[in-house]
Amino acid sequence: MTTRKHLVRLDLALVLSAVAFGGGGCATPGALHLYSLPNATATSVADTGAKNVADTPSFIKDGETVIGFAYDPFTDHFFLRLAPGDAIRVVDRPARAIKREFKLAQLGMSGGGDLAIRPRDGHVFAALPGEPTLVEFTRYGDYVGKITLEKIAGGARGVALDAGQNRLLILAGDSPVQVAVHTPDGRQASVFALDRAIAPGCLAFDSEQRELYAPLAGGTALGVFGEDGRFRRELPLRAPFFDVGPRSFLRMF
Repeated sequence: MTTRKHLVRLDLALVLSAVAFGGGGCATPGALHLYSLPNATATSVADTGAKNVADTPSFIKDGETVIGFAYDPFTDHFFLRLAPGDAIRVVDRPARAIKREFKLAQLGMSGGGDLAIRPRDGHVFAALPGEPTLVEFTRYGDYVGKITLEKIAGGARGVALDAGQNRLLILAGDSPVQVAVHTPDGRQASVFALDRAIAPGCLAFDSEQRELYAPLAGGTALGVFGEDGRFRRELPLRAPFFDVGPRSFLRMF
């Protein structure tokens, strides 16, 4: 009888976890990892984390070029945006295999842009080159719509998601470089400047530690910034494509 009660409680806990994460599976967050591609044709995704560090094949073929990258901590999958801009490859990190590939006409074929993923519902946000617009689609490739970014001149030069507060962080401006905070419908909530020069192109955000990751000017290291834009520390990593996320140590799908 005692064993049965424990099993019932475990089943209930797992069901509640699945509901909390928003649907057809559950993922329990573990340690934060930093994933990166050292260049646009890298054959593997580098993993920098506390334990069990291992690279994952990117499955990049001859003639292919990466122009956007993001990590989905809910499914433990990498999303690679490929040139000319409309193609997405999803790589299952634990299985070390391609999960799915699809093309989305709304992404266009005129270049790339940064990607960001909202883990709770699997919606992906992709920047369009030269436009103050994001394309929103699901992790399965279903088109959701376009988001016009209020008060942004030109295109988003980096996109990240604050999963804790459901906000989009947009890299904009030049001197000084600014991060604009937007609601999911594109309204601008606030803006703050970074106090170090960076190389725009990619942006990541750790919702737990409330820290922003951006490549420092020169491209030889990553800078970690607070929500006030102040520089906190430097990571000796040369990578034009990167993302951060808590690796799931329990997955059920």
